[in-house]
Amino acid sequence: MKELWLETQIKKNPLINQYVDVIIEDNQARFLSNKQTLNIVTASNEMVIEKNNTVEVMRICISDKNSEDLIVKASEQGTSYLVINCANWKIIPLENLIARIKGKSKLIAEVTNAEEAKVALEILELGTDGVLLKTSDYEEILRTVQIVKPEVLKLEMATAKIIATKAISTGARVCVDTCDLMQPGEGMLVGSQSAGLFLVEAEVNENPYVASRPFRVNAGSCSMYTLSNLQTTRYLQEFKAGDEVILVTREGKTRTANVGRIKIEIRPLILIEAEANGKTIKTILQNAETIRVVTPVSSKPVTDLKLGDDVIVHLAARGGRHFGISVPDETVIEK
Repeated sequence: MKELWLETQIKKNPLINQYVDVIIEDNQARFLSNKQTLNIVTASNEMVIEKNNTVEVMRICISDKNSEDLIVKASEQGTSYLVINCANWKIIPLENLIARIKGKSKLIAEVTNAEEAKVALEILELGTDGVLLKTSDYEEILRTVQIVKPEVLKLEMATAKIIATKAISTGARVCVDTCDLMQPGEGMLVGSQSAGLFLVEAEVNENPYVASRPFRVNAGSCSMYTLSNLQTTRYLQEFKAGDEVILVTREGKTRTANVGRIKIEIRPLILIEAEANGKTIKTILQNAETIRVVTPVSSKPVTDLKLGDDVIVHLAARGGRHFGISVPDETVIEK
């Protein structure tokens, strides 16, 4: 599991206590899991390395080949954690360090936002062992948590019962082709109301007529909502190549994927209604056998749905949304 270090002015926050591994304060690294505090040595030359040959945490700026060699020497002398700031180039220096010291010392890359964190963790496929995020922006911390620790962020999923299905006329249907491959039981949350979203499975199933496309979610009418991150929704029609979408499993595990392309075509549609926890929620999907909604044990084509069938949904927070952002105290009626 990758490590998330944080250097921030935010003093107390449940998010930090739950997901952050190390807090940096006044040249000290405070490890939250075991309550250990280690001093941080900032190294600028070989003399500092020689003087502190038993240091646990060392912070070094890499700007050229000499500083790269300095970091390697610190690793060879047994430094446990090397916190690296890249002065100019951001990728090649980290590639070199991953190749030279992976498994000897833990490499922590300094970053200022979630995008930089994503790059650092994917460099040379293995990535750094973690990132040190320097920000006091709560939303940026949350976005970085989603990238560094996607396995710990889960949505609360519920079981809803189908109460109606209705074939409707043709409309603009959006296919979301991602840059990743999905597994059975995984897809995107799609709904016509922000109060509740249905889990639509990726096209992972083989059939006699077309090949499976596990990178694709045939996601529904262009006006349907889906999650663009764990806090906000967007209309399917708004997405384009390069955007991020949230992929979800029936257990609520989430991860992000980039959109490879959006394909909008005119197709027959079907309205699906279900009830969960006293709420009636709806979605509009393409009316075809290859479009499947996730059930508690497998998935089912929308063309085979019957009254009383159980499907997996996510019930969103109460209230309305303003440009996709939840406003819990707003009164809104969705039909």
